[in-house]
Amino acid sequence: MHSLLLFGLAGFLAQLVSGTLGMGYGMTSTTALVAFGTAPAIASASAHFAQAGTSLASGLSHWKFRNIDWRTVGILAVPGAVGSVLGAFVLVSLSVDFASVWISTILFLLGMYVLVRFAFLKLGKLITDKRPGARFLGPLGFIAGFIDSTGGGGWGPVATTTLLSSGRLEPRKVVGSVGAAEFVVTVAASVAFLIALSHEGMDWTVVAGLLIGGVIAAPIGAWLTRHMPPRLLGIAAGALTILTNGWLVLRVLGASKPAIAVVYVGLVTLIAAAVLSGLRSMREEKRINALVGEDEPSEERARR
Repeated sequence: MHSLLLFGLAGFLAQLVSGTLGMGYGMTSTTALVAFGTAPAIASASAHFAQAGTSLASGLSHWKFRNIDWRTVGILAVPGAVGSVLGAFVLVSLSVDFASVWISTILFLLGMYVLVRFAFLKLGKLITDKRPGARFLGPLGFIAGFIDSTGGGGWGPVATTTLLSSGRLEPRKVVGSVGAAEFVVTVAASVAFLIALSHEGMDWTVVAGLLIGGVIAAPIGAWLTRHMPPRLLGIAAGALTILTNGWLVLRVLGASKPAIAVVYVGLVTLIAAAVLSGLRSMREEKRINALVGEDEPSEERARR
């Protein structure tokens, strides 16, 4: 019961981040499982089994709040599923030691990307007359799906941030559409892991805890998409991921304690700079939005 509550809390927090940012569930939950000593392939499989349920709940919640562009979902989901199936078989074929280094390194890089993306870069501009097409979404879905399975997470960090950066879709619909497509991707990856692992070593209590916590958090995350500053959540998710996986990578590589201390001083300094940069960007964006609002006619502001 204690384990169920522990992993339920992990699933709740992971889905809260994922539902708000359109990323982070697999990254966060797999990081926790690997840190607890779970084999990499089992950790990724467990996260995907649970995510099949949470992504369905999240997709339904985003549909309720009208955060989904179904054309984008349709084009993104199929190549994403193909990439995730291939990635699952690749991860299972790796040795445990190599897989541990691989998955921790992928998660560390994803965490660093998310941290930098939300702290130091613009979140993208809205260009409503240029929606993303198949030539853009197809390769994006395949790459994101492959990284998602082999790294235990990555669908959101790759797909969501790329779509946000392209500026081809309204931000809230980027989050909702990527989340809806994720259901297809996670189901495909789960089936592939079942075939490849043959149930070997699976702890279904972990899966149940992640699933229950994630389903509870799904509607809250969808609501927060409209109200919560994405920069702060993105910075927090990225910081947690790099701090945890940085330690795992250094431990596997046999780094000395002084070397680990130096690396972590650098990481903490980077995170502090990221928080300050994120706060400055939020103030600037708030100021610009206020100026834009003042310039709009009163009837336009009423419609917004």
